[in-house]
Amino acid sequence: MKRLKMASLFAGIGGIDLGFKNAGFQPIWANEIDKYCAITFNANHKDIKLVVDDICNINGKDIPKVAVLSAGFPCQPFSIAGYRKGFEDDRGNMFFQIMRLVKEMTENNNKPRILFLENVKNLKTHDNGNTFAVIKEALEHYGYFVKAKVLNTCEYGNLPQNRERIFIIGFLNENDYNNFKWPKKIPLKNTIETIVDWNKEVPKKYLYEQDKKCYKLLHENIKEHNTIYQYRRVYVRENKNGVCPTLTANMGTGGHNVPLIYTNYNKIRKLLPIECLMLQGFPNDFIIPSELVDSRVYKQAGNAVSVNVIKRVAEKILNAIKETENANN
Repeated sequence: MKRLKMASLFAGIGGIDLGFKNAGFQPIWANEIDKYCAITFNANHKDIKLVVDDICNINGKDIPKVAVLSAGFPCQPFSIAGYRKGFEDDRGNMFFQIMRLVKEMTENNNKPRILFLENVKNLKTHDNGNTFAVIKEALEHYGYFVKAKVLNTCEYGNLPQNRERIFIIGFLNENDYNNFKWPKKIPLKNTIETIVDWNKEVPKKYLYEQDKKCYKLLHENIKEHNTIYQYRRVYVRENKNGVCPTLTANMGTGGHNVPLIYTNYNKIRKLLPIECLMLQGFPNDFIIPSELVDSRVYKQAGNAVSVNVIKRVAEKILNAIKETENANN
């Protein structure tokens, strides 16, 4: 079977694309509105055509013929940490932009065989489940059979990060739907120590020393090596479960959830941008464009998907399709 092609919406820095590529798919087209994400995407995915524009300006006929259409659509409207407005929030309309494109792709004889959606886990329970019900109903209206599951990165991706996300898959082919099985939990063998080096000397800008406003609070609370701490504006929390807390989009701007460690040379430092990317499953040679300031890269890492989890789910999708094709031959 030829490599199946895919396109992605809300592509970010290409985590979903990379996961599907690693699983054997061929990503060929993507859309992203953020020009800074586009810089990182283009540096790392030279074989994918990236259209930098608002999704509202994209037409279904602009998207090439693909088997898979993915979308890690904006999660703020569905997050407990957000405004909890759901579809009343303008950003909530982005889901319906996806549906508009599916309709236009159908009219252009290019209806995706698979729709792959990713969002925060609270999407499932938002508004007493009504938000998810609307999404499921819309997908079924367009002929898709729907499966959804919340997966934690540290349980399904062999990455030491506590990150729960919901994955919603629409199958146009009922046999694909029946053949698909979610990946099983796997042991966490990649520990924090495989990614973070407590002995690594880093530039001063990553250190929290006495010239920092929060130094006294941090110094009083951060005393153990080989663990990750969170600076949450007014207090510090030690994570004793051996994994990094969920990386967030605002961790690079001095806000809450900044991941910190106490180095073996007794300095407090934040995780490096590349460490955050690796905690999301990006390779250690992932290119961080020199023209981007660190805060942009931290935001990109926090908004990204866990590549390893995407890969495992994508492999199961591919297996389901192969089963269908083999049964038809």
